[in-house]
Amino acid sequence: MWDKQIITMIVQGILETLYMTLGSTAIGYLLGLPLGIALAVTDKQGIKPNRLIYKILDVISNIIRSVPFLILLIVLIPFTRAIVGKSYGSTATIVPLVVAATPFIARMIESSLKEVDQGVIEAAQSMGASTFTIIVRVMLVEARTSILVGMTIAIGTILGYSAMAGIVGGGGLGDIAIRYGYHRYQTDIMIVTVVLLVILVQIFQSTGMLISKRLDRRKK
Repeated sequence: MWDKQIITMIVQGILETLYMTLGSTAIGYLLGLPLGIALAVTDKQGIKPNRLIYKILDVISNIIRSVPFLILLIVLIPFTRAIVGKSYGSTATIVPLVVAATPFIARMIESSLKEVDQGVIEAAQSMGASTFTIIVRVMLVEARTSILVGMTIAIGTILGYSAMAGIVGGGGLGDIAIRYGYHRYQTDIMIVTVVLLVILVQIFQSTGMLISKRLDRRKK
């Protein structure tokens, strides 16, 4: 059964999984980074406290994060179809992945920024640094190692979400596992796809942790 066609399909599945994971992670950080910064800055202990703005962002973030991804995937089908013209395939899957990943990433960014030593921030404020300068040159720089660790965790989570999308024809290794492992009872193919998913997560995690350790050494 392991002919050239099956091997080609699995290779294609790996490429689609990487495309969905890295693509949605990149877009998720474009949206989640400013959202996380806004949450950290407008918090009551932030550099620009604003209870109303924080509460609105907090509620929106919590609502989206509370919806299980499979349900979110189905609920967003009309929205996905309106944006990309279809509700199946790897490109279409990026839409719900971004929606699910953005608040998750925002919370990780918020947590990383809140770990920054308040003394460093206060020193910058005492020197007359603007809010923008403090965010870009102090908070983000000081939190870069933590942010990178968070990115590693986010990629692993998003990769897991991309596999779930296989239930509705999302493409990638998850789709192969569902179609062949579940519907056609080809356990060997399902096992291979699961092993490949685990390997991909380990590669991303090991790479991210290695880079974060090197950045941490430079900081010291």
